[in-house]
Amino acid sequence: MPKRPAAQETLALSLELLRRIPRRGGVTATELREQLRHAGFEREPRTLQRLLKTLCECCDIECDASSKPYRYRWKENARGLSMPGLSTQDALLLTLAEQQLHSLLPTPLMKSMNGFFSQARSQLEENGTPQREREWLDKVRVVSTSQPLLPPKINPNVFDEVSRALYGNQWLDVDYQNAEGARKTAKVMPLGLAQQGPRLYLVCRFDGYDNERCLALHRFISAKASTLTFERPSDFNLKQFDDDGRFGYGNGTKIRLSFQIEKSAGLHIVECPLSLDQQVVELGDVYQITATVVESDMLDWWLLGFGDTISKIEKIKSTVNQTGENEK
Repeated sequence: MPKRPAAQETLALSLELLRRIPRRGGVTATELREQLRHAGFEREPRTLQRLLKTLCECCDIECDASSKPYRYRWKENARGLSMPGLSTQDALLLTLAEQQLHSLLPTPLMKSMNGFFSQARSQLEENGTPQREREWLDKVRVVSTSQPLLPPKINPNVFDEVSRALYGNQWLDVDYQNAEGARKTAKVMPLGLAQQGPRLYLVCRFDGYDNERCLALHRFISAKASTLTFERPSDFNLKQFDDDGRFGYGNGTKIRLSFQIEKSAGLHIVECPLSLDQQVVELGDVYQITATVVESDMLDWWLLGFGDTISKIEKIKSTVNQTGENEK
């Protein structure tokens, strides 16, 4: 493939930079260089700094030099670099995506999208945007199915390093304290990130082991992505890990569950089945429900929550799957 002329290359790099400079908070030259590297632009720090200085002189970009490292952002009321053809519906979709995906996307990708998210928010705030579109975000909400809890505090540096290692298939050096207060340092292979209610868990394998563990991100004291990479195990699948009940404190054992439940308490189970093979029989004021599910502590807690409205609970084991341990 022929190399692009220097002027064209500089223009492409400038556009990539402008896309990644946010309106709020600011971004450092080091962070921008990392984002550009993931986008295929390898540049020396001095080259990037010179280009940023030029953009500050000719565009509505400002440099906050009050403390080091310097941070760059669009000036207040600047139009910024607009995404072509961004409709009001697109702006709504991007804003909702930012709210729901901020903890599930790799940090470099989220930061590279900051310009688009900022543009989407600004477009919804403009006077020319129809009121119904501006009101939509106040009309939709994801609600909890259990008692709402505030998320535990996660060290931002820990999330960044975990996200970077997971994204790049890099070994991760961690300093971790489990629920019992025991602290250990280890090298782990990050395989998946999962949000369970307000908490985030890293699914990983410890160096020298072939089973998976779940580590709560808020219990990480520190984490550092290594320069050493690994080949992602072909025998691991995050969806299967979830289907086996591992996030519900299970070990993958399938059972045939049967119980009777009062109709007033069990209607939602009829509407939202426990499994594809669920069977429901009406017996007067109760439902007789039978379904194949994964045996887990979470299942037991769920059954206990129905109190006296549930009875005649039976569990028949069908298959046993061998899996690892949880560190939740």
